Amino acid sequence: MAHKSLPPEKLYTPCPIDRFSFKTTNDIEALSTMIGQDRAVAAVRFSIGMKSDGYNLFALGPEGVGKASLIRQSLKEAAATRPVPGDWCYVNNFADPQKPIALHTKTGRSRELRHDMEQLVSELKISIPAAFENDEYRNRKNAIEKDFDELREKTFKKLQKKAKSNNIVITQTPLGLTVAPKFNNEMVGRKEFDQLPKKEQAKKTNDLEKMRNELEAFLSDNPKLENKLRQKIHELNREVTAFAVDHLIEDLKEKWAEEEGVLRFLPSVREDILKNTDDFQMPEGQQNKIPGSSIFSGEQSFSRRYGVNILVDNADLKNGAPIIEEDHPTQPNLIGRIEHMSQFGTLVTDFNLILAGALHRANGGYLVMDARRLLTQPFAWETLMRELRAGKISIESPYESLGFASALSLQPEPIPLDVKVILTGEPIIYYLLSRFDPDFRELFKVAADFNTEMDRDEDAAMLYARLIASDVKNEGLLPLNRKAVARVIEYGARLAGDSEKLTVHMASVVSLVREASFWAGNDNKKTVDVKHVDQAIDAKIFRSDRIREYIQDEINNGTLLIETEGLRTGQINGLSVIQLDDFSFGRPSRISCTVRIGKGDVVDIDRQVELSGPLHAKGVMILSSFLGTRYARETPLSLTASLVFEQSCGEVEGDSASSAELYALLSALSEIPIKQSFAVTGSVDQIGRIQAIGGVNEKIEGFFDICKARGLDGTHGVLIPEANVRHLMLRHDVVKAVKRGDFHIHAVSTIDEGMEILTGVAAGEWDEKMGMYSLGSVNQMVETQLKNFAKKARETVFPHGINLIQNVLKNEK
Repeated sequence: MAHKSLPPEKLYTPCPIDRFSFKTTNDIEALSTMIGQDRAVAAVRFSIGMKSDGYNLFALGPEGVGKASLIRQSLKEAAATRPVPGDWCYVNNFADPQKPIALHTKTGRSRELRHDMEQLVSELKISIPAAFENDEYRNRKNAIEKDFDELREKTFKKLQKKAKSNNIVITQTPLGLTVAPKFNNEMVGRKEFDQLPKKEQAKKTNDLEKMRNELEAFLSDNPKLENKLRQKIHELNREVTAFAVDHLIEDLKEKWAEEEGVLRFLPSVREDILKNTDDFQMPEGQQNKIPGSSIFSGEQSFSRRYGVNILVDNADLKNGAPIIEEDHPTQPNLIGRIEHMSQFGTLVTDFNLILAGALHRANGGYLVMDARRLLTQPFAWETLMRELRAGKISIESPYESLGFASALSLQPEPIPLDVKVILTGEPIIYYLLSRFDPDFRELFKVAADFNTEMDRDEDAAMLYARLIASDVKNEGLLPLNRKAVARVIEYGARLAGDSEKLTVHMASVVSLVREASFWAGNDNKKTVDVKHVDQAIDAKIFRSDRIREYIQDEINNGTLLIETEGLRTGQINGLSVIQLDDFSFGRPSRISCTVRIGKGDVVDIDRQVELSGPLHAKGVMILSSFLGTRYARETPLSLTASLVFEQSCGEVEGDSASSAELYALLSALSEIPIKQSFAVTGSVDQIGRIQAIGGVNEKIEGFFDICKARGLDGTHGVLIPEANVRHLMLRHDVVKAVKRGDFHIHAVSTIDEGMEILTGVAAGEWDEKMGMYSLGSVNQMVETQLKNFAKKARETVFPHGINLIQNVLKNEK
């Protein structure tokens, strides 16, 4: 029955410094690649290299494992092999100003195009007025006007001549031209006209009516003549304007012959200038608002109307394709937005107020975003999915997404989208999106699953050392000597919770190196030693362990009852872990159990009051199965047991205390007391095998600290699952106490082993011949107690059951 505790060498796996040939990290080649992320690296490279649609990337893993670093490095390498994408602009759509035209140019030429259009407007403001001020234009215009005046005068004279031949005069009145009869070359009034013979009056009235109709026809033709005059002058103006404009437009066409979009745009510019030539003839500062210009009037409207709104300018992009990291992925920041300005109390806009979004800037390259931030922004996720599906960028406001419009807006022409999107986030986000968003599965076909740990071997230790050297070099830190590097590697194993693994949560490792360099600097040292690393670790713990210290004080002063000596029946010290941000610590808890005759129930009091979760409830239910399987195969399980975590105010979750609860239950049934100098952790299955749990180091240290504060006497110890031995990376003071024999750590694989250590009584084996467990053993006492409970239950509930049944059978016969 002798169970030896674990030797000190099993409790901590040091990093041998003799495997390092360097003196300090200055002697090591810096590491430029990721370590421990081979799977993620392969996924990132595959996604970046895959050209087909839908192979966007989701990098999943906790913060600090190097997702951002790997993605930046991989994208930088891939982007350098790709061409710099061209520029995108928006220009006026003269046919429909509410639908600006997207115009593509070669890289860097958008600035040149904007300058050329500004220069065109400047030259037009000089050349067009000059063309209308020369004598030739005036003479041609005067000739047209003279021709129309002569035509009007000739027609009027002809009408007057006809009227004269009919003794009718055309006269001017305040109401306009009219006709009147004339006799003897003198115009007669109404009185004289009425004195004429009736026959003469009838004839004169008929002549007057005919002449009046011809006069009205002449007057009605005047507006038509004026329209023809204006049309002739307009044609003359177009001709003169074309003379001033065409050579400028032709020069631009020749210059931009290789840009199809510009060649399609220039003819529309020419036509619009010819249509609005009058505006160029007005004195500077007095131009009316130009049709189609939504904001500015006057001189500035020329520049806005014929200007170029550069949306994306890649002229300064020297390293291939763009890499955009969007930290605030709102819908407008993703797809761009349209600004508005107030004019006469109304919000108006034009194509010059269209602003680019992250998708525009990343077009032809890569866009990196945090998935959680993206999902928390209204409309952002739906918008991104829509744009990726459609393969184009369509700008719309959030109001338009809801079907509202608060001001005059635009409908810019969509821009073709060619981008590789990389999202980063926690694994739970990736799995939820995969489960509930079918578009996500189609558009993000590649997942880069970042690991949290790597195997610990000589190669890994050297990679760690090179990584430390890289951080020292990049951040200008003090170099670490061999012992300090070895201590950092040991710390990496502790963070991994496994002596055979190393954490790849590089943020924690880098933080430790920085802080160790700080303490070495405070010590006026030029090299970081192992004591500085330990000082950094201790300082980090000190900054975070206020609550741990408070709980330990409450235990030491007796507020929280934890016994570390003596024997108690149905009572045991269980171990749990409290996680506070990135700091965790072990907390001992007193678990008690009572038993009585019942219906086979094991009652979890914490569960009954909703202070425990489903995993803890599962562990308690396993206890019932264990009792029934081992002790009550042929008899009913006639007990009620009550288990509780004493003095617990928060929720109890997890099954790592199920073995401790089973020990307390067996102690209560067998009435064999348990040594309170021990604490227990580990889960149990239905046949009594002890299973591994998490946080084993913190749990051991939590009980050790209580025992140390009360005085170690060699009787104190902890029981852990044998499967957890590989995970031990305990503090040095715990290892030293074990080495001195003041503290003991036992690794057990079954409940029987644990009961023997906790009680000093043999667990007992099943004797096939006798049909029972060995006398005096724990199992024999438990089985006897359960049989007694079953017997008493039958006698209590149905004391005369057998006789009654026999009597009933006799009566039936």
